[in-house]
Amino acid sequence: MESKYNYFKRDISWLSFNYRVLLEALDERLPLYERINFISIYSSNLEEFYKIRVADHKAVASGATESDEETVQSARELVEEINKEVTRQLDDRVRIYEQKILPALRKNHIIFYQDNHVEPFHQQFVKDFFREEIFPYLQPVPVSKDKIVSFLRDNRLYLAIRVYPKKEEKNKGEEPKENIEKYTGECIYERNDGEGIKVGMEAARPNVTDFRQPLYFVMKQPYAKVPRFIELSSREKNHYLMFTEDIIKANLNLIFPGYDVDSSYCIKISRDADILIDDTATSSADLVAQLKKKVKKRKIGDVCRFVYDRAMPSEFLDFLVDAFRIQRDELVPGDKHLNLEDLRHLPNPNKSLHSLEKPKPMKLTVLDEKESIFNYVAKKDLLLYYPYHSFEHFIHFLYEAVHNPETREIMVTQYRVAENSAVINTLIAAAQNGKKVTVFVELKARFDEENNLATAEMMQAAGIKIIYSIPGLKVHAKVALIRRRGLNGEKIPSYAYISTGNFNEKTATLYADCGLFTCRKEIVADLYNLFRTLQGKEDPKFTTLLVARFNLIPELNRLIDREISLADEGKQGRIILKMNALQDPTMIDRLYEASEHGVQIDLIVRGICCLIPGQSYSRNIRVTRIVDSFLEHARIWYFGNDGTPKVFMGSPDWMRRNLYRRIEAITPILAPDLRDSLIEMLDIQLADNQKACWVDDKLQNIFKKRTPGTPAVRAQYTFYDWLNKTNS
Repeated sequence: MESKYNYFKRDISWLSFNYRVLLEALDERLPLYERINFISIYSSNLEEFYKIRVADHKAVASGATESDEETVQSARELVEEINKEVTRQLDDRVRIYEQKILPALRKNHIIFYQDNHVEPFHQQFVKDFFREEIFPYLQPVPVSKDKIVSFLRDNRLYLAIRVYPKKEEKNKGEEPKENIEKYTGECIYERNDGEGIKVGMEAARPNVTDFRQPLYFVMKQPYAKVPRFIELSSREKNHYLMFTEDIIKANLNLIFPGYDVDSSYCIKISRDADILIDDTATSSADLVAQLKKKVKKRKIGDVCRFVYDRAMPSEFLDFLVDAFRIQRDELVPGDKHLNLEDLRHLPNPNKSLHSLEKPKPMKLTVLDEKESIFNYVAKKDLLLYYPYHSFEHFIHFLYEAVHNPETREIMVTQYRVAENSAVINTLIAAAQNGKKVTVFVELKARFDEENNLATAEMMQAAGIKIIYSIPGLKVHAKVALIRRRGLNGEKIPSYAYISTGNFNEKTATLYADCGLFTCRKEIVADLYNLFRTLQGKEDPKFTTLLVARFNLIPELNRLIDREISLADEGKQGRIILKMNALQDPTMIDRLYEASEHGVQIDLIVRGICCLIPGQSYSRNIRVTRIVDSFLEHARIWYFGNDGTPKVFMGSPDWMRRNLYRRIEAITPILAPDLRDSLIEMLDIQLADNQKACWVDDKLQNIFKKRTPGTPAVRAQYTFYDWLNKTNS
């Protein structure tokens, strides 16, 4: 039955979020290089979006795959809508970069050359640097329609170059002599007749009857050998930077002797990077074999985006489109300089430019180096907030388990871990110390498949029991269990840890997450049942934890029904939901229904939000988005419950995949003081008037304004200060 409600399109909503990231580059209160970094994040996000989401839609639009959620026509229309919105956003990115960032750099005595024109005092350096450091790594590859198809590698920057042979003096009756160098490069050559075709420059030879026919080349930028950004010598107070491709452009005449270089423009290809796993695989070994094979093919996936310098003339673009067999719906106009995600590596030669003073991870005074986390948690639950609290506390927790003689087994889920992970090294130490260690490794964590395989094999070699992915499911729960027994067999507390974030010490300094340590028997028992379920050993029964695919949806419905009943009785119905994404229409309908009954609902959703505020059926729902120094990643749910709030935290967003196709774990916060601290965090985030936006009914990011006379609230920093004051 068709719903009476409406929803934002998932991918258009995500683009609204990414645009909010871009808007941080406009915030002049931020240090300049922090603003530049947000352009990098925006660009990196967009690249992954095309590789996964747009690639999926294009596969449906082409008829290559089928979908229960969209038709061929709707997929085509969505790709067109996405490209239109991205083009609009990229126009703004160009404006922000050229009109805001570059002038701000100049104001701070950093001159960032943006073309091949440089000051006279740098011209010789540019020539010398090109000859000595760049030229040996360049390989121009000829491009000729219907004859040679060069394979453009995924997300690599290329220069597309157009040249004309120079006119030469010739004797009467002689054909023109063509000065054509023989270039080689990585090409895929195709036959178009029974005799095959000529390759190399020979195939690109111009028609001798029309000596000035253009020749086209592509040339991969050698960033594996040469940095993207080159620092030039300073002059008085000024520092100078230059893109490597601009140095190349300034010296193209040296690459093409005997030719007039007409023009050159940057291009790049984005390729489908999704890995489709056959869910009929019956064993972990089959999954491992599939992944090893398919990960290698990620770089040669189908084209999902062809990005080009928007200044490129139409006839030049038309030639490339034909030559590389690009579809028109794959064209996305870009800036003169592409791959601006590289801006995160932009050198800062002006050392007087201050960097952002971000909150530094604090260690709890109750958990100093002499205090046992085991002893503390045996008395009361402990809740840590990353990155405000140090992730070293979790490492210390594992370290204690390694050296505690009463530890029987350590059980952990692995979704994304850091390279050279301290968590993995500690687990290996536990196995080498005679402890039983079981790790559930999710192989299907996108873009982390190879790292997860490598760490799993390393752990297995150290004697750790590895349980691989469940076919057809992802295990997204972030949980750990330390099982203990007294040396004489007596029962002693075991320890459970449930988190909103991965066991990853790198992202724990960048993502805002929470982790709960507890010895509560009911949670420990539920978590043990969850691990046994992952091993396929028993039918699960959960009394306290909420686990997706088992008891999560029924309990969420019960909690929402409770707030609706309170509102119907004239009492306050209240819901606050903090998450990364809200997309499942069934749960959105429940929120719409609650709003219609008068339940007051605040959503703190960083990314995708398919719920539309400002409608008759959502008049009591407000959507807040916060983008700041740290990535908001925690999932926290508050239900008012007539003055006795129920608060939960865990791993899932309200996406279809999280609620129905993954194993997720959510815990209630049962300790009143910890529950109150989570409520305090939610209240601070709702009061943010510095970095918070309302998301309106047109997906616009409307910045919240500070009311005169009220304090400035920047949620991440205000909450850090609150934690610091309570750290006693």
